[in-house]
Amino acid sequence: MREEKYDKRTCLLEKLKHFSDTHPDRGEDVRKVLDFVLSTPDCFERRHPAGHITGSAWLLNPAGDKALMTQHRKLKRWLQPGGHADGQSDTLAVALREAEEESGICGITAVSDDIFDIDVHLIPARPGEAAHYHYDIRYLLRAPHEACVVSDESDALAWWGVSDFSAHSGDTDASVLRMAAIVPGITP
Repeated sequence: MREEKYDKRTCLLEKLKHFSDTHPDRGEDVRKVLDFVLSTPDCFERRHPAGHITGSAWLLNPAGDKALMTQHRKLKRWLQPGGHADGQSDTLAVALREAEEESGICGITAVSDDIFDIDVHLIPARPGEAAHYHYDIRYLLRAPHEACVVSDESDALAWWGVSDFSAHSGDTDASVLRMAAIVPGITP
């Protein structure tokens, strides 16, 4: 009897199917991520030149009325914490790892194991790195407290409430505003 080799993409494909079923309005982005994952066995590796899977955290404070934003050092934009999978196929684990690394907060937990949001965005070319896509898988997480520490990847960290998202709409991404609109209490 021949044993089938487990494909690292299986869990993500199942989560994407569930996300697609529960978010039919996001069909185009889901198709882009599915096409990439299905056509790219090493989709979790940063070395893939066209792009790679990343994991991000929509990190809520204990009250759930603020989300942690990072002023990304390289991109010079306010974004949610997140980063490269670097071979890790468990995108929730990637989001948890990145949230902790970028905030210095221990004890972050997942509100749900389900995908909260997805986004496909182009990362501009930089010296030594060609332009490429991030196929970002995002999870809703909660911090046990608001005390945080700025990492080397950020210029600043801030907990944003409703008015903050409106005030920063010009220096953040549309996908950040979309996520803010999903969470009760944060809706701008």
